[in-house]
Amino acid sequence: MTDGIGVRAAPLAYVVRDGVVESVHHGHLVGLDSTGTQALAAGDPDVTFFPRSSLKPVQAVAMLRAGLDLDGELLALAAASHSGEPAHLDGVRRILEDANLGVDDLQNTPDVPLDPDVAAYWSASSRPPSSLAQNCSGKHAAMLATCRAAGWDPQTYRDPGHPLQRAVRAAVEDLTGVLVSNATVDGFSTTPAGLARAFARIATASPETPEGRVGTALRDHPWWVAGTGRDVVRLTAEVPGLIAKDGAEGVFAAALPDGRAAALKILDGSRRPVRSVVVAALRALGVDEPGLLAAGHVAVLGHGVEVGRVETALDGPTAG
Repeated sequence: MTDGIGVRAAPLAYVVRDGVVESVHHGHLVGLDSTGTQALAAGDPDVTFFPRSSLKPVQAVAMLRAGLDLDGELLALAAASHSGEPAHLDGVRRILEDANLGVDDLQNTPDVPLDPDVAAYWSASSRPPSSLAQNCSGKHAAMLATCRAAGWDPQTYRDPGHPLQRAVRAAVEDLTGVLVSNATVDGFSTTPAGLARAFARIATASPETPEGRVGTALRDHPWWVAGTGRDVVRLTAEVPGLIAKDGAEGVFAAALPDGRAAALKILDGSRRPVRSVVVAALRALGVDEPGLLAAGHVAVLGHGVEVGRVETALDGPTAG
């Protein structure tokens, strides 16, 4: 970006090895209290950035508004960056089949599953990359199904001028409260504060609304949003009612049913400090579930032995 995203970033996490700060991760962080007031900030909460796949729940809201008829695990899958485990792939097929479409209609980039065990199986089986296995296939299947429901051309659904993409853009601006200033094949821009507001609106919405339906799906089916062992699954297991979504390049957003919300962008794109910083932000917002602190622990290893950990700027580094 050219608008100072790096200049205004703040230290968010320290990698501490044997009492020495080895690396520092900068970024932008915002936390909202239950009234929507900014209660926590580091870096610039209003900097423009691409939220990447953390925007998928907002895209899912747009699809429901346009006539998509999904709920439960399949709606969660529509908002997912799934790991490509067998049930995920079966779910994508179900979305497509219900819309009288097939895997060949998907236009996302072919890839192998994110889950390392499943990816190893694919490699051993000499299976080629597939659009079905790529982590965004649930969203793309739902986009195609939305086109079917709305009577739009499914073959051009990725075109920026397509009615689907215009609907998504409108939902992004509506839920974030921020005008989209940049659009790309990876989605629409917003700000950390805008992303947190969007998640708060989804988490607090009445269950019969599109926002509420997405919130319920995320809350009830976190495994479908991510996969086995992923940060989304671990954090939602520790915090009742939490909805959460990760994104590429060090992005994460989460919100509670009372409206407390946090959004994070790690400047260097690393995933390493994300869970620790998100946990620190939730604790700073007053979330104090018994297993939350342990969930935020990210060890630094030396020859397989823990010799340090990721510490956050919210807690203050304890190393020299």
